[in-house]
Amino acid sequence: MKHTRLASLVLLLCAALYSQAFAQTSPAPTPPATPAPQTAAVASANVFPHEGFADEAEKLLPAVVNISTTQIIKEEKGAKELPDFPQFQPGSPFEDFFKDFMEKHKGLNGPGGIPKQRKSTSLGSGYIIAADGLVVTNNHVIEDADEITVILHDDTNLKAEVVGRDKKTDIALLRVKSKTPLPYVSFGDSDKMRIGDWILVIGNPFGLGGTVTTGIISARARDINSGPYDDYIQTDAPINRGNSGGPMFNMKGEVIGMNTAIFSPSGGSVGIGFAIPSTLVKNVVEQLKGGGKIRRGWLGVRIQNVTEEIAKSLNLNKPRGALVSSLSADSPAAKGGVKAGDVIIAFDDKPVNEMRRLPRIVAEAKINEKVPMIVWRDGKEVMLSVMVGELKEDETADGEEEKIDEEKAPKLAKSLPIPEFDIKVAVLTPEARKAFDIDEKTKGIVITDLGENSPLEDKGIKPGDVIAEAGQKEMKDPKDLAALAKDAATSKKPLLLLISRQGDLRFVAVNTIEPGTHKPKKDDKPKASE
Repeated sequence: MKHTRLASLVLLLCAALYSQAFAQTSPAPTPPATPAPQTAAVASANVFPHEGFADEAEKLLPAVVNISTTQIIKEEKGAKELPDFPQFQPGSPFEDFFKDFMEKHKGLNGPGGIPKQRKSTSLGSGYIIAADGLVVTNNHVIEDADEITVILHDDTNLKAEVVGRDKKTDIALLRVKSKTPLPYVSFGDSDKMRIGDWILVIGNPFGLGGTVTTGIISARARDINSGPYDDYIQTDAPINRGNSGGPMFNMKGEVIGMNTAIFSPSGGSVGIGFAIPSTLVKNVVEQLKGGGKIRRGWLGVRIQNVTEEIAKSLNLNKPRGALVSSLSADSPAAKGGVKAGDVIIAFDDKPVNEMRRLPRIVAEAKINEKVPMIVWRDGKEVMLSVMVGELKEDETADGEEEKIDEEKAPKLAKSLPIPEFDIKVAVLTPEARKAFDIDEKTKGIVITDLGENSPLEDKGIKPGDVIAEAGQKEMKDPKDLAALAKDAATSKKPLLLLISRQGDLRFVAVNTIEPGTHKPKKDDKPKASE
């Protein structure tokens, strides 16, 4: 299940794992190789040689850094104090021992107490993108840090300041000051990378220092439910805790990803790692360089996946795009002519192959500029032009669905049976609105009952839900739905319904049922063939 999968997704957080004591006991790193020339030589590197990666690793390593953070943790009130100074006879050998102990612990929280504050250290990775000292890493690597130190490949320690950060994409930009120009790497185009392409990863796993691993791109556009703009590159290159914020390179020595998370039941590498695509990193970094504030495009639509059934009901050749279930009032989409029921299949000249791709494309679009859009409407493509707005924080929240009391359904009368869906529907009378707590703005017909064979039950539909549209036609009378249901049964095509629940709109495509058929009951078990 989704929650089980999420439990195994381990962000490469380092603070809890790399204490100050660990850092002191870690083995000294191997003396580094001669640093690369202080230029952008790696940006114009040739394709990796077939016999190995040594030449390119030597060029890239100087631009990859270790990031050490220190957080001052204040002691909570009411902490347990150490015992008071014990009393010994004068001249006792223990007297001098305890006097020395208490002298070393002056400033404690009360006599014989514990320190009022302590330091916690953690380690991560990063990479230099400009000779004047701009460093990119994950936000979770430096989050809550009081001090940040960037450790270069030659063990030079530089204090870093935060230029800006973006929690939604887990990207942070740092700046360090150096007396000499620093080696740096350049961004490549992650959109050009294909499944099976070779990649090279450099980072700081377990605080050991610069470490190089290789692998291939295992998958693209992975959604691990870490945020609204998930679009990760998946790789089988070994990535472990401490690699967070480190770069992923293509065969030209260009950064095409930033290592961020791993899938691991044990906490170690199992060959499934995730990196933020460079196209997203570059866009965020450019905005952070310009002032530290991230501005994202806003369209003002609520969208959902296009399933196979929905695609068939809309005569779409295959499931693709983002289905618009509702629009915000006076939103850029509404002003641009977008309608509920449209399927957005292209935005800003970029294809929308699946729903989750649209938020990222819109977020990266230029604000207050018109962009082209293609929607699927009435069985054909329609060209639109939309002025992109700016996303506000309060426009991203979704309200929770309220539960409907199904026991209220039998109290309603004059419901019309729709045998094709094994449901009963009724006009939205004042009594129905009161029974199901439906506001006056909601239009359509209300579902009063679902039979045990109803396919709507599998879609999560309940009594009290309102059918606002069917077949992209407004529903005002149950007889309208009855006619469309018969047509759907004849054509054997799914019927697209727009369902409203407490103001939350979504589309479902439902197949009709054959007369006399029934769904297996929960206690029905498959029987072995004889």
